[in-house]
Amino acid sequence: MKKILLTLFLGGSLLAQAQDGLTYQLPPKAIADLLLAKPTPSVSVDDKAQWMLLAERNSYPSVEELGQPELRIAGLRLNPNNFSPTRQTYSNGFRLKHLASGKEHAVSGLPADLSAGPAQWNPSQTKVAFLSISANRVDLYVVDVATQKAVKINKQAVNNTLGSAFAWADDNTILYKAVVQPATAAPKKKITPRGPAVQQNLGKAAPSATFQDLIKTPYDEELFDFYATAQLTQWKGGVETKVGAPARYLSFSLSPDKNYLMMRTIRKPFSYLVTAGGFPSAVTLTDRAGKTVKVLAELPSSEGTPSGYDNTQNVPRAFDWRDDEPATITWAQPLDSGLIRKAVPHHDAVYALAAPFSGTPKELFKTEMRYRGATWGNSSVALVEEGLRSKQLSRIDVYHAGSGALAKLYDLSQTDAYNNPGSPVLHRNTWGRNVLLFTANGTKLLYNNPVGSSPQGDRPFLATLELQTGKREVLWRCPEGQYEYVADVIDAEKGLLLTRRESQQQAPNYYLRDLKAGSEKALTAFANPYPGLQGVTKQKIKYQRADSVDLTGDLYLPAGYNKEKDGPLPVIVWAYPREYQSAADAAQVRGSQYRFTTVSWASPVFWVTQGYAVLDNAEMPIVARTGARPNDNFRQQLVWNAEAAINKLADMGVGDRARVAVGGHSYGAFMTANLLAHTKLFKAGIARSGAYNRTLTPFGFQNEERTYWQAPEFYTEMSPFTYADAIKTPLLLIHGDSDDNPGTFPINSERLYNAIKGHGGTVRYVSLPYEAHSYRGRENLLHLLWEQNAWLEKYVKSPLTPEGGTKAKETF
Repeated sequence: MKKILLTLFLGGSLLAQAQDGLTYQLPPKAIADLLLAKPTPSVSVDDKAQWMLLAERNSYPSVEELGQPELRIAGLRLNPNNFSPTRQTYSNGFRLKHLASGKEHAVSGLPADLSAGPAQWNPSQTKVAFLSISANRVDLYVVDVATQKAVKINKQAVNNTLGSAFAWADDNTILYKAVVQPATAAPKKKITPRGPAVQQNLGKAAPSATFQDLIKTPYDEELFDFYATAQLTQWKGGVETKVGAPARYLSFSLSPDKNYLMMRTIRKPFSYLVTAGGFPSAVTLTDRAGKTVKVLAELPSSEGTPSGYDNTQNVPRAFDWRDDEPATITWAQPLDSGLIRKAVPHHDAVYALAAPFSGTPKELFKTEMRYRGATWGNSSVALVEEGLRSKQLSRIDVYHAGSGALAKLYDLSQTDAYNNPGSPVLHRNTWGRNVLLFTANGTKLLYNNPVGSSPQGDRPFLATLELQTGKREVLWRCPEGQYEYVADVIDAEKGLLLTRRESQQQAPNYYLRDLKAGSEKALTAFANPYPGLQGVTKQKIKYQRADSVDLTGDLYLPAGYNKEKDGPLPVIVWAYPREYQSAADAAQVRGSQYRFTTVSWASPVFWVTQGYAVLDNAEMPIVARTGARPNDNFRQQLVWNAEAAINKLADMGVGDRARVAVGGHSYGAFMTANLLAHTKLFKAGIARSGAYNRTLTPFGFQNEERTYWQAPEFYTEMSPFTYADAIKTPLLLIHGDSDDNPGTFPINSERLYNAIKGHGGTVRYVSLPYEAHSYRGRENLLHLLWEQNAWLEKYVKSPLTPEGGTKAKETF
């Protein structure tokens, strides 16, 4: 790859044109270097802050790796040779760092060419387990922290098809799902099928999202059955024992006292309309040997879920263990038949059933909105979350076990960043489960907010929250001029915190803070992986749109830029629209100008190295008006947002309003196409993996819950495909040919390209081989950046002008 890069960089604008089309191209070296920079390791620290596990991360895989065999069924993408999902992000090495001494140790015993999944500590934090994924099997390894040695423990290959493949039972016992038959025994496809694939519906409503990779034929059913079936196995001290009979496990979990297992297993018939998580299933309690103790529920396919947010099936859901009791199961049951618009005082009830699970379930409490889950504390107190997605509302209640009552702790708009207190800090109880950490004799909770949005930008904080009043007292807040958040509370009584700190100039690193002593200790010293961005400036700019809603964006300017000397720059505006119920929430400042700039393949920041002003995260709020929904004037609000951003940059003297591009990914691509269809504000657009015809997502999209049949004119008006004849601004369409996201089928880009082309517009369509909704292949990413750079150079930096001005260099 280095040789290829050097050859093409020296060749300048060299193009390699094959007989059958364009071959892979490379962007300018400054852009390629940013993309291929080695990422810093991810870290995990034990509860006592004695050891840090550093996981080296892989760079982008090659397109050849991406193009290996892939089975797409039941909403899954599997490697048919190893019973594991494809398109995972792996670690390729582990190190252990002793924090007191600062000494790092390489982990021995790792397989060559390691591709490891996420690591999990055992309960006492003396060992770490992880999956090692190879071409033909998945294995389970355990690292002894004291010796820094890894050992493969499983005899049978691991089945990693559905859900979590393993879990620690205790310090020396692991439960894992084993393959029942080798991949070579998979059903073979017959040339002549048993018959046609037939689906029918006998008068029952079954609205559904537009899922991809679904089961389509009886042969797909056979394949899913084969790959999903696993044998739950217990490993203890080198001895393996089968737990129950083979089944299709969606999930399994141990009771806090480790005496029972709760399993959710898939039953037939398999659905052709929803993914595996929505197939018929049974929730069963067993003993540790796998013998059935009680069948908690037989759940139907989710096909019958009523359309509309906050509606649910009229069946039990949210089965879970109480973390504060030895073996008690909880679940929720709708009190409104699953229909949120039904006028009832309470919409859900939550029940509990304790071991030996032979009695009558006990009602714990009822919620006025949809129940979303509980965080258990002790036998007296827990926190309960309820909410309504349709109204972007959530509420946290305090559950008092003695009375069975819920007392509201606080309400929160889900888009109100300023008033969000964060999440409660947890600690391990005697059962080894994470429960609420109480302070002040049980009257307060400790809350951690790693974002800490404020009018001055994000400033993370740690605070106490009174259970009686909801009053918040900040114990620590990120100092101004940097960005630092609490990654973990090591010891609340001693005031020991693990924090992650960064600034514009300093790469993120970890520190041990002692709040009481006012001291700190650096635990890592990761270097800046992006020397090519040295000198680039970043600022959070604020401006206002036509209806007085305040907006913000992250402005990047090239190193050494001087607006008095260099004048206005060509501009790239990159954004993603979001819906808000109130203008006040939409106007809140999000993000921090003090964060270190990291560059993923999806970022527009690459172009600050090419002489552009880049406005990233440009706010594009879509706000509900009185008596209306946010999307009712979607197009008008997009235009207001775009005009305000361009005016701000022009008024600052850094942006040339005659040379502005707009771009986005997914819903940002939808935004881009709409802006080009309804304005003449831009010189070019870049739209990646978008949906442009909303009739292809007829049962709702994003936060829009109205269906096409309820509002056909609305679906038509919001679709840029409807106005393809008006898109005359040059538009670059990019799409992964294996997009797996519901709603963004590649046909969206194909049809929009044909429509614009049919009306004489300027458009280019790039289909990236093997790529899903998010892109990964190294050659594809380099070519993607070349495409975007060439498009911007030709149509934005030096556009052709009616007056015969500077002509752009031909690059296509």
